[in-house]
Amino acid sequence: MKELFSNFIGDFLAFANFKKITMKQSVKFKLNGQSVSLDVHGEESLLTLIRVYLDQTGTKYGCGIGECGACTVLINSEAIRSCMIFAEDLDGADILTIEGLSQNGELHPLQKAFITHDALQCGYCTSGMIMNAYGLLMQNPAPTREEIIVGMDANLCRCGAYNRIVDAIQTASKEMNKKVKL
Repeated sequence: MKELFSNFIGDFLAFANFKKITMKQSVKFKLNGQSVSLDVHGEESLLTLIRVYLDQTGTKYGCGIGECGACTVLINSEAIRSCMIFAEDLDGADILTIEGLSQNGELHPLQKAFITHDALQCGYCTSGMIMNAYGLLMQNPAPTREEIIVGMDANLCRCGAYNRIVDAIQTASKEMNKKVKL
């Protein structure tokens, strides 16, 4: 009986390893304006692709279950938790991370406002906060303080810099709206 069970477990593990080896697929998407093509396991998260395969570490791993917001990126202009998106769902997507927010070496107004308002302490949640705020401002370029609070509610900051974060988003909103007007 023990030998039969041992053979079953051995066969199961061999199948599981075979499945992992053979189930790679090609995924093509844009990351920060650059075309990317990767051979990955479909069940790997976008967070894994960004941090491990592409070595862009600005997007942080927080909770792994989409609750904290540290891994927030924009997918097709929508703020999404990258730990919750599978590689197989990315084909053709346009993804923006914190690394892609600045242009030509110039920090984005949101990044500048976070610095000006000291809207960070340890900095771990900052990239997710900024990307979620960017998604919010793309949908609502001039939000009220209350709309910012509601829009940022699902992003967690363990250091408690929430008031400064809201102030930074308000400042960035005004700055971004100045640049748009002719």
